[in-house]
Amino acid sequence: MHMTYPRKLTRGDVVRVVAPSRSRAMVTEHDHTGLIETRFAELGLTLTYGRHVDERDAFDSSAVASRVADLHDAFADPAVAAIITVIGGYNSNELLPYLDWDLIRANPKILCGYSDISALQNAILARTGLVTYSGPHWSTFGMRDHFEPTLRWFTEVMFGSGPVALEPSQAWSDDLWFLDQDKRELVPNEGWWRLRPGTAEGRIVGGNLATLGALRGTPYMPSLDGAILVLEDDFESHAATFARNLTSLLQLPGAAGVRGLAIGRFQPASHVTRPLLEQIVATQPALREVPVLANLDIGHTYPLATVPIGGLAELTVTGEEASLVLREH
Repeated sequence: MHMTYPRKLTRGDVVRVVAPSRSRAMVTEHDHTGLIETRFAELGLTLTYGRHVDERDAFDSSAVASRVADLHDAFADPAVAAIITVIGGYNSNELLPYLDWDLIRANPKILCGYSDISALQNAILARTGLVTYSGPHWSTFGMRDHFEPTLRWFTEVMFGSGPVALEPSQAWSDDLWFLDQDKRELVPNEGWWRLRPGTAEGRIVGGNLATLGALRGTPYMPSLDGAILVLEDDFESHAATFARNLTSLLQLPGAAGVRGLAIGRFQPASHVTRPLLEQIVATQPALREVPVLANLDIGHTYPLATVPIGGLAELTVTGEEASLVLREH
């Protein structure tokens, strides 16, 4: 499939905020909107909001028609350069049968978010070839302290065009920063886990593993043939469910053509340790001859890297070093 890369951001651009998963009304119960808008203004970007972002139902989401309308409006509006999601959740895959793929294909632009947004990103890749971005939500920009690495990765990928080499952060957090910005718990980073040696180049498929798995058997699942998988999961996943979901993914047609695997850092509540992950990886025939790297700054801990879904990456793992380079984004 031919990949389409959206235009990069420049100062003066407009970014549309949409809520294809959970509602902004839920997020603003702990309201950091002022800081968020200041952060975007410092990047030279103007935020506008979808008409339905504050609708809220019993699932802390909104009607399918409302969410589809806001996405379509964002892609169709020529004044909008990029789209960013409010937050994740559980149900953005409800939108897939109703999306106008021709509209999206004809109006390529940045779409950024993570977690449940992986359903949209991989479906857009499968149906249109448009590269999207697994990266911070609108709400993530409300983090007052220790946000610098997340912002730097976002800026390098969204505004720049040269290769971006991810590097391990000095420290990470899995705290409820949005409840109390003064109570932050930083953990020194032990670095990446080099689980399998090798070198590979391919287009990135992935994001949240449980969400990606929900696309299996649908018309919205991208091919894994030739892919570098970049996967993460949240605190609701533990070692056994991560193993089951990974096994299911790697039994799909095309999975024998997976060229490499990069795994994001697990939240402590998942209780996934390096020895457990090594055992999980060792049981996968599709991973026997490909590089596998884990404990990256991708997923539900912070800082959070920005990664192009559909973009070209190079993954290298040796006994002494490792690298993940975003070659085209």
